[in-house]
Amino acid sequence: MVKDYSVYKLSGREKLLFYGAGYICVSATAYLFYHSLALSLVLGFSAGIFKGYAEKRLAAKRIEKLESQFKDMLYSLSASVAAGRQMIEALLEAEENLSVIYGEEEPIMKELKYMRINIIENKESDKPLLTDFAFRSKSEDINNFVQVYILACRNTGGDVEKVIGHTCEVITDKMNIEREIKVITAQKKTEGRIISAMPPAMLFMMNIFSYSYISPLYETAAGRIIMTGALGAMVWATVLMERLSDVEI
Repeated sequence: MVKDYSVYKLSGREKLLFYGAGYICVSATAYLFYHSLALSLVLGFSAGIFKGYAEKRLAAKRIEKLESQFKDMLYSLSASVAAGRQMIEALLEAEENLSVIYGEEEPIMKELKYMRINIIENKESDKPLLTDFAFRSKSEDINNFVQVYILACRNTGGDVEKVIGHTCEVITDKMNIEREIKVITAQKKTEGRIISAMPPAMLFMMNIFSYSYISPLYETAAGRIIMTGALGAMVWATVLMERLSDVEI
């Protein structure tokens, strides 16, 4: 059970992979721009400044994954409620139904298991469990469904089956629109990343085939300043490109 889906902490294995790959990439880039082994080995440790960005991206992907799995959970709830089950019974059946599709380590399965334990052992009702799930998920879709269910169904006796069915339609339509937007922006993201990779790629090729032409950039103080400015501009352009291509839906 995740306390806050918007907060992601790298596991031990993920930290090892992140710091290892990050150190190699930063050190290689620093050596390409400065031709100083000692400096590149030291600058490699600065890869840690990207840890927060990596965790933020992984948290966003986890929420997106949870929302996709939540849609299947709604289909299961809708079928159970249509068969005359109460919401608590539908939640218990959802775990069994979705176990055919998802493994135990998937976010939605962990949430359903947590609900089952609290329903059976702690005798909790569906309202606090769903409210807690919506709060921790940090998902607008999940929060909207829970709010509508509690206000329209639990408090005023609305049609649960109709609410769940309508929510499924809305979430499905939203996901389809998001998918279309991502397809459109994916090409621009790829183009931007290729453009961002071109300066170091050109510098690498010039080091191989025409080093005498760019040697003053490595051997003079003015050249070091120019290379530092170029590296800073490249990093800023890459960050700016990523921000511009991130479409908030």
